[in-house]
Amino acid sequence: MASSDNYKKQLDQAKDIVINGIGETMDLYGVNRSVGNLYGTMVFQGSMTLDEMREQLQMSKPSMSAGVKKLQEFDLVKQQFTRGSRKQHFMAEKDFFIFFNNFFPKKWDREITINMDSLKEAVVLLQKIIDADDVDAETKEDAIAIHTQLIESKNYYKWLSNISEAFKTGEIYKYFPIPEDEED
Repeated sequence: MASSDNYKKQLDQAKDIVINGIGETMDLYGVNRSVGNLYGTMVFQGSMTLDEMREQLQMSKPSMSAGVKKLQEFDLVKQQFTRGSRKQHFMAEKDFFIFFNNFFPKKWDREITINMDSLKEAVVLLQKIIDADDVDAETKEDAIAIHTQLIESKNYYKWLSNISEAFKTGEIYKYFPIPEDEED
């Protein structure tokens, strides 16, 4: 019995290592670490209620609810009907390729929108400076340089938009196929 308990502890330790890695990784990409830990925990579970999440992660129910909502924004967690239960049940997306396709293109699309809107607004202001008759030469020169830089940076956002679309349509897998299952 002692070795069985030891194996159970090792199993929990292995899961905790992965949960920590997922939490840390999601933190790198702008999702609160506790939300990443929640997702990591859910990856190893079937459906979970907010109460079960709270119990496992020792977080408040409002924090769990906010975390689940954040994960639902990226389609990483879905609400699941459970017959006979009045509580909401949630299930995490366990396929990391689907996770990637749901998460990153949405982040990229947001980056594109925010920065392209900023570029358009800044270019209008810079063009007014460039076209002004009463602007000093140094300011005009700076405005032209920045204007040129901003116009050239649009290519990056066009490229990023193409990458995002390639993931959303699955076209990316023509060039970078999902590897076959292999043991390392």
